[in-house]
Amino acid sequence: MPFSFLTNHGAVLLCIADDPEVRIRDIAVTVDITERAAQRIVADLIANGYVDRVRNGRRNSYTVRTDRSVALPSQRDIDLRSLLSVLLPASSSSARRDGMETALPH
Repeated sequence: MPFSFLTNHGAVLLCIADDPEVRIRDIAVTVDITERAAQRIVADLIANGYVDRVRNGRRNSYTVRTDRSVALPSQRDIDLRSLLSVLLPASSSSARRDGMETALPH
């Protein structure tokens, strides 16, 4: 298994931030976890307020709550918007990045 600085929860959050309509199956493949694990992690992120889910027919659409802060082990928090702006790949659409910047007031 390759080394990663991010936990599976962090990697799943990045998948959702990069593609708000991503399927659980695609999250599992991208993060290299089972679909069941991907479902549990998405449920954890929703339960803890980091992600909102809206059902669209047979599909889900997700919104990352960038107003939340992320607790770091050093007892220092960082806001999620700042973290995602650093971690999202440059290939992320400008609409996604712009949406993160304008979703909530600074």
